[in-house]
Amino acid sequence: MMLGCNENPKANQQLTAADILGNPEYLAISYGGYRQNTRDIQPTILELKEDMRLLFSMGVKILRTYNLQFQQAPNLLKAISELKEEDSNFEMYVMLGVWIDCQNAWTDKAPNHNVEDFENNEAEINKAVKLAKQYPDIVKVIAVGNEAMVKWATSYYVQPGVILKWVNHLQNLKASGELSKDLWITSSDNFASWGGGGSEYHVKDLEKLVHAVDYISMHTYPMHDTHYHPVFWGVEDKDSTLTDLEKLDVVMLRAKSYAVSQYNSVFNYMISIGANKPIHIGETGWASHSNALYGNHGSRATDEYKQALYYKHMRDWTNNSNMSCFYFEAFDESWKDAKNPEGSENHFGLFTVDGKAKYALWDAVDSNVFKGLTRNGNPITKTYNGNKKALMSSVLIPSENQLITQK
Repeated sequence: MMLGCNENPKANQQLTAADILGNPEYLAISYGGYRQNTRDIQPTILELKEDMRLLFSMGVKILRTYNLQFQQAPNLLKAISELKEEDSNFEMYVMLGVWIDCQNAWTDKAPNHNVEDFENNEAEINKAVKLAKQYPDIVKVIAVGNEAMVKWATSYYVQPGVILKWVNHLQNLKASGELSKDLWITSSDNFASWGGGGSEYHVKDLEKLVHAVDYISMHTYPMHDTHYHPVFWGVEDKDSTLTDLEKLDVVMLRAKSYAVSQYNSVFNYMISIGANKPIHIGETGWASHSNALYGNHGSRATDEYKQALYYKHMRDWTNNSNMSCFYFEAFDESWKDAKNPEGSENHFGLFTVDGKAKYALWDAVDSNVFKGLTRNGNPITKTYNGNKKALMSSVLIPSENQLITQK
């Protein structure tokens, strides 16, 4: 039968994770739709649809979620399913996150990192399996744990053997036919947890895990390391004669190179243990504001201009390398640091909570990509009222005191 002129042939195909991951026509992003300073208030189906239309309009077709303790992820899948029924051109796929905790995580008791919270972890896994079977046309990846092995996650991290157990469980469900053989299974974690860090991570269970997953979902955050490990951050003597904007270009290219070096460290470890799996960027991002370590009283890393440069560099690098980049994140979420509204965790979004497009998306606004679309009922407009001079007045050069002036 001939397709109607408004129908999208790709949207009617059963694409797999292998088809979409690493495909630059299917941009990926990390998504949380929470619009209040608490997750007790869940986004509605209509709000989720509003967000999906915005992301799809800018070429995003793969989302990453984080947990199933709340109703957001199931509601998101329902919203996507309804949008697909309403519009045959609409495409959106999901990397479904499963939250994994150790025993006593998030309690007043000391976390036991050698024992998992079996009851809650099993419930998360079972929910993921149910949703993957209910929405096989949307759920293309299940990620077991989010930064669940990295040792600085002191509230909840587990040993690699826990992640390995649940990954093997899901792989066995694929082998038995209960889950689609095309569903990819991974864990999404810091580069160090995937062998790119110190030798304390190089344990047998990690080796087994690398061989067990369908691909490695790796996190890299140069922005955080501008404060903790400023080996790449700042204006070097040889760059002192550059203009202010040229200096920023140099430091942000250095940030990109730092991210690439962390990817290389994971790749080299993987090869050293005889594995050869795809590596995709499960998270990377750059906050646009911080009142502490990364802001103008700290490493001077956070503003919308630097965020835009980093976003462009990450998209260019991963698209050209046939990798997916689940950029963190689509929208600001104020619940992340509710007691400190100016904290960096609240400001990683490419959009503000009320739907203003940050500098990284100003060109998209100019191109009418968001025409007729809204968030919270607000049309999509630029931050700073589109005044670049006003934006640049808040931007500092790392290791220098002067404000950047827009020439």
